[in-house]
Amino acid sequence: MKRIDRIYEYIKIRSQEWTGAAFEQGDEGVTTQDVVMQLDIKRPNASSDLNELVRLGKLIKSSGRPVRYADHSLKWNKQPQKKMHTYKEDQPKPTARATSETRGPASGISRVPATRGGNNAGSREKNNEVFANVIGSKDSMRTQVDQAKAAILYPPKGLSCLITGPTGSGKTFFVHAMFRFAQVNQVFAADKELVVFNCADYAHNPELLMAHLFGYRKGAFTGATETTDGLIQRADGGMLFMDEVHRLPPEGQEMIFYLLDHGTYNRLGETDKANKVNVRLVCATTEDPASSLLQTFVRRIPIVIKLPQFSERPIAEQVDLLKRMVSIEANRIQKSIHVKQDAVKALIGSVTYGNVGQLKSNVQLVCARAFLNYMNSSEISITLDELTPEIQNGLLNLANNHRERLNELTRMLEPVLKLAPNEEAESQLISDSYELPYNLYEIIGNKAALLREEGLDKESINHYITTDINVHLKSFYRDTGLTFDTEKKLSEIIDQKIIRFAKNMFEYAQDHLDYHFQRNFVYAMSLHISSFLKRIQLGENSRTLHASIKNMVEDYPKEFAVAKWMKQELQKEYSISIPEVETYYLTLLLVSLKQDKVTGRVGVVIAAHGRSTATSMAEVVTTLLGVDNIRAVDMPLEMKPQVALEKIIHCVQEIDRGSGVILLVDMGSLATFSEKITEKTGIEVKTIDMVTTPIVLETVRKTDLVETTLDEIYRSLQSFRGYAGSSVTTREENGHTLKRKKAIIAICASGEGTAQKMKEIIDKHLEKYFDVEIEVLPISVIEMDEQLANLQQEYEILATTGIVKPKIDAVYIPMEHFFNGDAEKVLDYLVEEAESYDDSELTLEKAKQICVEYMTQSFTFLNPQKLIDPLWKFSSSLIKNEENYSQVINLLMHLAGMFERSLRQDTLVAPQEELELTERTETFKQLEQSLNLLSRTFQIEMPKDEVYYLQQLLAYQE
Repeated sequence: MKRIDRIYEYIKIRSQEWTGAAFEQGDEGVTTQDVVMQLDIKRPNASSDLNELVRLGKLIKSSGRPVRYADHSLKWNKQPQKKMHTYKEDQPKPTARATSETRGPASGISRVPATRGGNNAGSREKNNEVFANVIGSKDSMRTQVDQAKAAILYPPKGLSCLITGPTGSGKTFFVHAMFRFAQVNQVFAADKELVVFNCADYAHNPELLMAHLFGYRKGAFTGATETTDGLIQRADGGMLFMDEVHRLPPEGQEMIFYLLDHGTYNRLGETDKANKVNVRLVCATTEDPASSLLQTFVRRIPIVIKLPQFSERPIAEQVDLLKRMVSIEANRIQKSIHVKQDAVKALIGSVTYGNVGQLKSNVQLVCARAFLNYMNSSEISITLDELTPEIQNGLLNLANNHRERLNELTRMLEPVLKLAPNEEAESQLISDSYELPYNLYEIIGNKAALLREEGLDKESINHYITTDINVHLKSFYRDTGLTFDTEKKLSEIIDQKIIRFAKNMFEYAQDHLDYHFQRNFVYAMSLHISSFLKRIQLGENSRTLHASIKNMVEDYPKEFAVAKWMKQELQKEYSISIPEVETYYLTLLLVSLKQDKVTGRVGVVIAAHGRSTATSMAEVVTTLLGVDNIRAVDMPLEMKPQVALEKIIHCVQEIDRGSGVILLVDMGSLATFSEKITEKTGIEVKTIDMVTTPIVLETVRKTDLVETTLDEIYRSLQSFRGYAGSSVTTREENGHTLKRKKAIIAICASGEGTAQKMKEIIDKHLEKYFDVEIEVLPISVIEMDEQLANLQQEYEILATTGIVKPKIDAVYIPMEHFFNGDAEKVLDYLVEEAESYDDSELTLEKAKQICVEYMTQSFTFLNPQKLIDPLWKFSSSLIKNEENYSQVINLLMHLAGMFERSLRQDTLVAPQEELELTERTETFKQLEQSLNLLSRTFQIEMPKDEVYYLQQLLAYQE
C-alpha cells in the first residue's frame, strides 16, 4: 500500500468515531504530528500527502491551529454522545417540498467525481440538461457552452481547451459541467474521475510541481524512495483540469504540449517517454494567454473559452445567479428565504472585482447571519438593515456608478424575492470550488442551542456566533485563494487596470530574476506606478537622477533589464512617454522588494494561567505583525506543573530555529522552568515574567530583526516599559529640554510616490485622534539609514512602513496590512499606548494597585482588598531591595496564586526527591515557618510542595 493510501485509511477509520461539530470546534481530528507518530512517516512527507488528500477531496481540514484532518464523509449532523438539545428539535416543518424527482439532501452538491453512476447517468439526464444548469447558456454563455460541447464530442478523442476569465468568474464550475456532460454522453468509462490540479499550489517549487504532475522515478531527487505515478497517469482515460496553468514553468508547458502531440510523457528522472496515456486536458487561467503562456503551448490548444465578468452579464442573468445561490442556501437550511428588493440590489451591487465567487461569499455570509436571527421561524427574511456595511455599500455603488442597471433592477424585481427549499434543486448537481466543506447552518444551530443551555442571553449568543461565522467564511475563502477585502481596499485608491498590470509585472519579475519577492509586491508596485503616472499626466517635471542611485543600480544589471521591460510595457499600455529616470527608480523598487531569507530567528513561547490568556495574546500579535515564530501554552488553574512543563517543552522544540527561545510567563513560578527546559532539550531559553500584550508585541518585533541575538532581546526586554517610554522622549535645543514629537515613517524608492500615498492613508486614519499629534514622514530608501538616524534625534518613531523594513527600534507595519484592515489595529494600538503610557517611576501606590487589579481579574476566592497589605509586607520582607517594586509584585502574585490553590484544595505537587532534599535545608525551614505564620492568619494550611516552589522562585530572583 502506498504511503498516501496508508494515511487516508488511518484517518478514515479514526473519523468513524467523530462528530462534525466536535471536529469543527477543534476537539477531534488527526494532526500532522499524529500521522508522523502513528505511521512512522517523516513530517514533510506526511504534510505533503495530507494536503494532497485535501486537494483530491478525500479529506477536509479545520481552520484552527493545530490543523486537524478528517474524512470527507464525516457526518456533520451526527449527535454527540451526550444528549444535547439542538435547534432542529424546535424547527417547524418546511412549508414547501419539491417532487421526488428533484429532491436531494441539503448538502447534496456533488463532489469529484461528479457521479458514481457512470454510463447510467445518461438514463437520468438528457444531454442538454447539464449545460441548461449553467445560467446564461442560451444568452451570454451560449458560445462558451457550444465550444465546451464541441471540445468534449469532437471525434475521435475530443479537443483540449483553455478557459480564461477573471477570479471568481466560474471557471471551476464550468469545468465540472463539462465533465458531467462527458459522463452523460458516455465519453469516459464509469470509474473515471475529474482530476484537479492547481499549479499555483507549487508555483514557488517547480520541481515539486512537476513531480506531482508527471510523477517521478525512484532516486530522481532526495526523498524519492519509490517510483510514483503523477496526476497525468491518474487521469488516464478521463479528464485532467489544470487550474492557474500560467503558473506552470516553461519546461512543464513543453512537456504538456509533447504529451498533447504524442500521447506519451516521462516521469522525473526518466529519459525515455515510454508512458502512454489518453487524457482530455482542460486548463484555466486568469491571465492573458498571449503574454503568460508559451506560444508553442497555446497553439496546441485549439479551443479557448472566455468566461465573462459578472458586470458584463445581462441584469437578468445577475438576478438569476443570485436566485441560484440563495436557493442553495434555502435547500441547506430547509427554510424559505425572503430577500427584500433593496437587499437584492445591494448584493448585486456589492460585486466589484470578485465576480460570481464574490457574490457567493456575500450570499453565504448574509444568509448565515440571517439564519441566526430566524432560527426558530419557518422562513428567513433578509432586509437591507441586516446586511453588513460593506454589502450595504453595494446599493450606493449602483446608485452612484451604474444608474441604468439600478433602474433596470427596479423594473424587473418584485418587492420581495421569495425562494422555498428544494426549488431549483438541479442547481446542486454540479460542484464548484467555493462550496463550503461542511454544513455551516448546522454548526450555527447546534452552537446556539448549546449556548442557550449554558444560560447565555440572545444578544450574547448572536455576538459570539456572528464572530464565528466571519471566522469560518474568512478562513475558507482564504484557503481557496480569494483576497477580496484586501484588493477591494487597494482598488479604492488605485485603478483596477494598474493593479492588474502590477500582477503581470510580478509574474514577469519572478520568471526573470533568481529570487522571490515579498508579499507586498503588488501593493508597492501599484502605488509606485500610480504615483508616477499621475505626475506624468499632470505634466510635472521628471525627478532628478542622483549619482548615488545610478551607482547603486549599476550593481543590479538583471533588475535594470526587467525595469526597462516594465517601462516599455507601461508606455505601450498607456500610450505615453516615460522618462528614463523612472527605469532607475523601478530598479530600486525591485531590489527593495526582494524577499529576505528569514532563518535563525529567536522563537517566542507564551505561557500563562487561564484557559485562553496566552492564546489571545499570541493571536493579537500574530494578526498585527503577521509572524510565524510564536507559540502559546494556556494553563487552566487545575493543570499540574509537570503537564504545563511538558507542553512548554514541546512548543520550545517546535519553534526553535537554532537561535534560542524567549519564554514569556505571567507568574514567577513559571520562571523556574527555563533551566529545566534547557537541561532537557539543549535549547537556550531566557524567561521574562509578568507578560502583557505590549511585551509580546515588543518581543516578537525584536525577533524579527535577524541580527538580534537571544541575549540582546532578553536585556532589552528587562528594561521595556511600553512603546512611549521605550526610548528617550526628549531632545536638547538651545540649552532647553524639549519633548520629542511622535512620528511614523513611510519608505519608498524616491520618498515621493508610494511613501506619499501611504502618508495619505495613515493621515486619514489618524484624523479620528484629533488631540494626538503624530507626523507621517515620507523618506527615500536611498541613504535611508542616515535619514533615519537624523530623524531619531528629533522624533520618537512609533512605527515604520513601506517597501523595506529598516533596522531600527520601532514596529514595522507591512504595506499590505493597510489594505486588509490589520494596520489600523496596529496604529490604534500604538497611539493608545503612546497616549496612555505614564513614563513616571513606579510608585508604591501604583504597584499595589497593579496587584489588586491582577488578583481581582485572576482569582475567585480571594479578597484583594483584604490581602494586599499583609501579602505586600510579607513579599517585601523576602526581597533584598524592598524598593524593587517589580520583584515584589512578581512575588506577591505568586503568593496570591498559592492562597487561591490552597482554598480550592488543588495545590502544586513538587518532585518528591527534590522536595525531600530541599526541606532539610535551613533556608527551607525558615521560609516554611514564616509562611505558616502568614497563612494561619487567614486559617489556611500551606503544604510543603508550595513552599518548595516559593523557594525556587526566590532563588531564581536572586
